[in-house]
Amino acid sequence: MATKLFVGGLPYAVTDDQLREIFEEAGTVASAKVIVDRETNRSKGFGFVEMSTDEEAKVAVEKLNNKEVDGRAITVNEARPQAPRSFSGSGGGGGNFRGNRNDRSY
Repeated sequence: MATKLFVGGLPYAVTDDQLREIFEEAGTVASAKVIVDRETNRSKGFGFVEMSTDEEAKVAVEKLNNKEVDGRAITVNEARPQAPRSFSGSGGGGGNFRGNRNDRSY
């Protein structure tokens, strides 16, 4: 079963392919994804790598945690499940909107 790893502290220039190459020295990489900002399409400096087996994931953590990549020490550990996001439904809006623009006093 594949094990997902969190990789933090990535240089912003690292691509998915480069991330895969870094982790291939520890075993078979099932997937590698650098997380990017939706609006700017720039890296957020972290990503996720899925190793093919639990054993390879352990080797990757031992071998690559604190490894220097382009002058930055990366952090590698087992990914935790994403916490459920709460949705309040308020949308952050003001509350007393009447719909008539002429009601506003300036």
